[in-house]
Amino acid sequence: MRAAVLREVGAIPEPGEWDDPPAPGEGEVVLEVAAAGVNPIDLAIASGRFYGGAPDTPCVAGREGIGHTEEGGVLVYFDAPVPPFGSMAERTLVRAETVVPLPDGADPVASLAFGIAGLAGWLALSHSGALQKGESVLVLGASGTVGRIAVQAARLLGAARVTAAARRPDALSDLGADAVCGLSEDELKEACPDGADVILDPLWGEPLVAALALGRRGTRVVQIGQSAGASAEIPSALIRGRPLSIVGHANFAIAPEDRHAALRTMVEHNLRGELSVPVEAIPLAEVSEAWERQAGSPGAKLVITP
Repeated sequence: MRAAVLREVGAIPEPGEWDDPPAPGEGEVVLEVAAAGVNPIDLAIASGRFYGGAPDTPCVAGREGIGHTEEGGVLVYFDAPVPPFGSMAERTLVRAETVVPLPDGADPVASLAFGIAGLAGWLALSHSGALQKGESVLVLGASGTVGRIAVQAARLLGAARVTAAARRPDALSDLGADAVCGLSEDELKEACPDGADVILDPLWGEPLVAALALGRRGTRVVQIGQSAGASAEIPSALIRGRPLSIVGHANFAIAPEDRHAALRTMVEHNLRGELSVPVEAIPLAEVSEAWERQAGSPGAKLVITP
């Protein structure tokens, strides 16, 4: 079969030939892949920078996808294929417990935005941030896929006020936020003068420090990434003087049933036209180019189609 093959740690996957998955063992299932997501975590794993360790190579790249079951053709989402198989291939082998049947009418390419990226935006608010109806939310890095989903999710989850912040605030006009702004402390204060109950941070670094100045008593900061830098110099008074809390979020730390329910909920919102992000389908033959684009700021969710 055709697949995106990672020959060695630190390399870029290339289109090539790979053996078909074997007959599935107990608790496993073979899927015909319709679409595979390209995510920052894929790049981190392939480079050896992922905290979970480097993969054994050669292997097939890709951690999430959408496909059809061989029996019945049911459309399902899956993640974490059984090594050395990955999602960026015509077929893959997965653990049955990771398979999530999708609602009728779901589009495989569009729905992939609500997997790893979508869950990071949704669950960081609903679970790790414990967002309550009527509260206010500030989303940093709102122009990325995670941020765009988080802005819309905040509203769908009942937030009374949503502020979206990014390096290019002009790219946020279509999200329906109450206010949009840049990432400097002055811009944040002007757009969000009363602070926020929940601050979603996929950036870390200087933008987080600027946002902490908006914290108020009881503010919860949910940390989900480090796009702006791996370290931040945070004066202790910003934390103690409010006081506020900073909690780390990772999708795997949320119970599988909650992840699966959130995924289906987001796809249902998408089918009703209530939740969407830009998505770009890219053929498997161009996986190396897509990989390099993901390392920058692609401006859309990149999806590989075998």
